[in-house]
Amino acid sequence: MPELPEVETLKRELNKALIGLKLKDSRILWAKAVSPLSPDEFLKQIKGKRIKEVRRRAKMLFIDLEGELALAVHLKMTGQLIYKNIAGGHPDGEMLEKQPSKYTRIIFEFTDKSKLYFNDLRKFGWVKLVGDEQMGKLIENLGPEPLSPVFTPSLLGEIFKKYKNRTIKQILLDQTLIAGIGNIYADEACFLSNLLPTKKSSSLKPTQIKILRDNIIKVLKLSIQKKGTSSRNYRRSDGTRGGFVPHLNVYGRAGLACKVCDRPIKKIKHNGRGTHFCLKCQK
Repeated sequence: MPELPEVETLKRELNKALIGLKLKDSRILWAKAVSPLSPDEFLKQIKGKRIKEVRRRAKMLFIDLEGELALAVHLKMTGQLIYKNIAGGHPDGEMLEKQPSKYTRIIFEFTDKSKLYFNDLRKFGWVKLVGDEQMGKLIENLGPEPLSPVFTPSLLGEIFKKYKNRTIKQILLDQTLIAGIGNIYADEACFLSNLLPTKKSSSLKPTQIKILRDNIIKVLKLSIQKKGTSSRNYRRSDGTRGGFVPHLNVYGRAGLACKVCDRPIKKIKHNGRGTHFCLKCQK
């Protein structure tokens, strides 16, 4: 699933391309993609609307339309958004080939005859038409953004204190506590902080919490700068692979030598997620 840097990269590049475009005729090829609205009602409400802005909250995109409406998009594991040479999401072989593909679920057509495709191989993703109230419900249970000013060492410390029986990684992956961090950046931030992701949050000292918070921000900002991480289910919006891979220290490097101490990187299953770390560098 794309994490905060990947969705932020896609948001920035779609924002340049879509603002000002006016929706004309669209097609729903899989009705459940726009649930709970029926395809007819969904199409009726978006026709003639102009795109005002593309925003991100956590791992979701919001495409703001005229009339106080927005298209809320979650790509989940295999979703894609494709517009001309812009393609973000799951990197299958048809990503930048002829569209629509056999995985196309929605086609948005604009008055200039350009088209935005929503593709999804496994059908976990969705596009919801929301007003202010529905949008509020989508985001009401999300934690603070880790790149926002409110994400302070003291806030992270309060979270750790409240959930003292959880491990560091369990907390970092809980979107109701901190929004947008996923498997990749949790592992990387823990490595930079010399902390095992399986370590209990209650054992951290205030100085360690500050270091972890600073490294969460550091790794997210660097990944955004490098246009995201290339993994099996993400490509950046022009279809090329993200540039953060050379900067990965542990994620996806199981069995390879640690870049700091040369000890092999270990991978285990922790709370249902593949978790990478160095037993020498992290305690």
